[in-house]
Amino acid sequence: MIIGIGSDVIDINRINGTIKKFGYRFLKRCFNEKEINSSNKKFYTDKSIAKKFAAKEAISKALGTGISNGIFWKDILISNDKFGKPIAELRGNAEKKLNKLTPPNKTSLINLTISDENNLAYAFVIISFS
Repeated sequence: MIIGIGSDVIDINRINGTIKKFGYRFLKRCFNEKEINSSNKKFYTDKSIAKKFAAKEAISKALGTGISNGIFWKDILISNDKFGKPIAELRGNAEKKLNKLTPPNKTSLINLTISDENNLAYAFVIISFS
């Protein structure tokens, strides 16, 4: 059963401009060290950061709150498995919100896809339980 669906699209140039303007302060506000370090290893750092940013927005929308109501950027962690598939891990208030939405004795599942094309980063998520 679907708990929520969320999507987000962002201009990569906007993220790049924010990184240039605020630097590490912006990165530290929205991402944890693991996310920052994994993005620094990639050739297109601004694309990687933008895709993670879009993923966090999409997940927060699927939870029904957006980045507000006590859910913070760092409550949602985005990484990749060994094949490159995006993985979302919820912590803090995001995890609490998901637990409230998931019926007892059910397991939640976050299906996330992330992509980019030209100057756009896109994320789509379906949160469900079984």
